[in-house]
Amino acid sequence: MSLPPQPPPPSVHKTLPKSFSDFIFSAFSLFTVYSSPNPTSSYNLQRRFSKFPIIPLTKNAVINHHHFATPESLSDWLRPRLPSDSFAAWGTRPGTKNIHNLWIELYEGETSLADSIPPVRTVEVVVVRVRDDRDRILIESHQELSNGHVRNRSRPLSEKMKPGETVEEAVARAVKEELGSIINGEDEFVKIIPGSYSSKVEEKLSMSYPGLPACYVLHTVDALVHGLPDGEFCTTEDENNEILDGEEGAISCKKHYWKWVDSNTFSS
Repeated sequence: MSLPPQPPPPSVHKTLPKSFSDFIFSAFSLFTVYSSPNPTSSYNLQRRFSKFPIIPLTKNAVINHHHFATPESLSDWLRPRLPSDSFAAWGTRPGTKNIHNLWIELYEGETSLADSIPPVRTVEVVVVRVRDDRDRILIESHQELSNGHVRNRSRPLSEKMKPGETVEEAVARAVKEELGSIINGEDEFVKIIPGSYSSKVEEKLSMSYPGLPACYVLHTVDALVHGLPDGEFCTTEDENNEILDGEEGAISCKKHYWKWVDSNTFSS
């Protein structure tokens, strides 16, 4: 059922660091202070364990005073700030998303937009390098979208993080949402390989939203997931029970296609 009509909460925007050297120094310092010997990382999908270090982009968040009550209001704000040809490709060029998708990301706190020209989209992402006992890594080869387009991926399982979510919680949710339809059963579990955590920042133009610069904070872990097929397979997305008004026009992923590749031949 739809949420009652109300404007989404204000987006919190993060200003990018002055330089990557400043960022790396801050990240290293935080990692040194908050890291501790690795506890047991095996857990059921429903349980929560200790936190990995969280890497903030800035010391002081900048509050955005724009309230995008609807996807249309977000579109009106973005249109003069982006190249017209790029903005027109949203949702029409194969593999891209549309304004409804971005509005939902903002509403749910998965994305922030810097109030600049062009705006910069910042996203924290958990990347799960699922391994097996044959030294292979699970790769999502492509996705089948709700509009009939195919989106090439060629990357490990990845998921945007929720506000306040720890890396371990995000890993559990990502596995459940994207692989849950194939593993089934509440006894299945994922084990994060101790010492495998790493992080980095990537700045590039968004593939999902052409013309929109993006800053990705990537939290990567290696993990073992029981119950997966040995060969290529397909999964369906675990749908959210709550439906937002803005989701009516959003492009969603209907099927994920997976394959195993030799870890020695894969570079992330």
